[in-house]
Amino acid sequence: MYRAATIVADRLCGAISDPIIRNAQEQRQLTAIGGWLEEQGYSMISAGQSTAFDKMDPGTYAFRLNAPVQPSNRTVNIPIDTVVMPLTANADDLSVLIEAKSAGDFANTNKRRKEEAMKVSQLRETYGENLTFVLFLCGYFDSGYLGYEAAEGIDWVWEHRIKDLKGFGV
Repeated sequence: MYRAATIVADRLCGAISDPIIRNAQEQRQLTAIGGWLEEQGYSMISAGQSTAFDKMDPGTYAFRLNAPVQPSNRTVNIPIDTVVMPLTANADDLSVLIEAKSAGDFANTNKRRKEEAMKVSQLRETYGENLTFVLFLCGYFDSGYLGYEAAEGIDWVWEHRIKDLKGFGV
């Protein structure tokens, strides 16, 4: 009886604490991205400015913008963690889309890897194959996860190598 209660208590604690930790980690990652972008000469679009992710001015970025896609003849908004319009963008260029992902263990990544593949598939179906979608990774991501994402045409930048975002025009 004691062992069962301990297992239940452990799982309950994890169910409550894991989302809190994940959200704090994501916020820390977004803060790091924002700071780095500011150092590169970008300006953040304020919350009061309403803009479409594909209509941003060059040299701007925003957090948590929606990208409308149209699977099955209906419009669905896909939330994007960070949207960046490169400093040297032309009028017909699309923003670079960055998803912050962190994982405390390898097991969690295998459950979530299909989410990004579905998201990028719908985005590319709507906006074209030239859309740049990058994962910003921190934590435990094994070769199985990375290989799956690579096979779907998704690239990544490790948080400790944030300057690698330059390779995506940012």
